Amino acid sequence: MSLINLVFKKTKNEKRPALLTYTVAGDNSKKKSLEILKSIADYADICEIGFPHNTPIADGGQIQSSAYRALKNGIKIKDVFSIVKDFKKSIKAKPVILMGYYNIIYQYGDNNFINICKKVGVDGLIVVDLPYPENKDFAKKCKKKNISFIQLVSPTTSPSRIKKIIKDSHDMIYYISMLSTTGGKLKVSPKKILERYNKIKSLNKNKNIVIGFGITENTIASLRKADGLVVGSALCKEISKSLEKRQNPVTNVTNIVKRLRSKIR
Repeated sequence: MSLINLVFKKTKNEKRPALLTYTVAGDNSKKKSLEILKSIADYADICEIGFPHNTPIADGGQIQSSAYRALKNGIKIKDVFSIVKDFKKSIKAKPVILMGYYNIIYQYGDNNFINICKKVGVDGLIVVDLPYPENKDFAKKCKKKNISFIQLVSPTTSPSRIKKIIKDSHDMIYYISMLSTTGGKLKVSPKKILERYNKIKSLNKNKNIVIGFGITENTIASLRKADGLVVGSALCKEISKSLEKRQNPVTNVTNIVKRLRSKIR
């Protein structure tokens, strides 16, 4: 069983959702982002790590600021792999999902990129701009290396398309809660989000489906019936705030993740 599936098995036994955190690799430095990851791993069930990118599609201002700081500090893709490798050396059992855009993968070549991911210990990949069915070949290549390719569905995905995506999905599906970029205020009531979520979930109860976008300390408890919840912008925002105030982002971000975890026990 994959590490991702093991996490969901554990959290379901504990009758709570899995907590997934998202931070940008290299924000605000390679060393600091690794420290943040190692620290929040005490409370997060799965760590999502974003590739810093200068032309994002779905990322809002908070994540863009994180990516800008990382790029400004000279972070390269090899540094992202190095962060994952170092993280996995000390925290082997914690699943790591890399999130980014296809042009980075295209530059490397699919097979080369997937092989490096396997070597450094990546458990899953989210490629935002590689939708179904265009991602079918890439997803198969990932599966051969036991790397989970994570499909995205949204409120506008048609029921027939959702069925196909679920059928083709691996260990986890990411449900985008609302039509927005990341970090936007929750425009839809948690009740409505869960209604839509449950419709998707009812198509295959065995699939792990997580909810992302608009999840903060204020909204997380009301969505705890999901299999998993992703928090990213709130953490990127805290890094920005800590740096502005000349405080330690490691401590401050860890405190947020600790509080998030306590709200979904």
